[in-house]
Amino acid sequence: MTIFSKIIAGEIPSYKVAENDEFYAFLDINPVNWGHTLVVPKQEVDYIFDIDDDRLGRMMVFAKRVAKALRKVMPCRKVGVTVLGLEVPHAHIHLVPLQKEGDMDFRHKIDNPDPTRMKEIADAVAREFE
Repeated sequence: MTIFSKIIAGEIPSYKVAENDEFYAFLDINPVNWGHTLVVPKQEVDYIFDIDDDRLGRMMVFAKRVAKALRKVMPCRKVGVTVLGLEVPHAHIHLVPLQKEGDMDFRHKIDNPDPTRMKEIADAVAREFE
């Protein structure tokens, strides 16, 4: 069971922003920018391109809805999207609010993000999620 599966199951706390029957979205605890969100399938799949086409399409539509909510809450020009998937063997999409391209530099993360601010962001995005 991956760390993301444990988060989805509620065994590990998270800053949840959205959920449906297939997908779960939560704030990254090591964000590259405020509002950095992960979208994961509830079914454990290591490599995003091993997800069947229909489910992958639904995952992107879910991510799009999360990104729209993020954009309403976070001051940003756009929400960037990337898939890396090397650190956790559970497919996931990164959504990062951007003012400039450098805001998505995974070599630079926010040190010890304030839990109160993280909760405020998660709650605000969850309210905007349609």
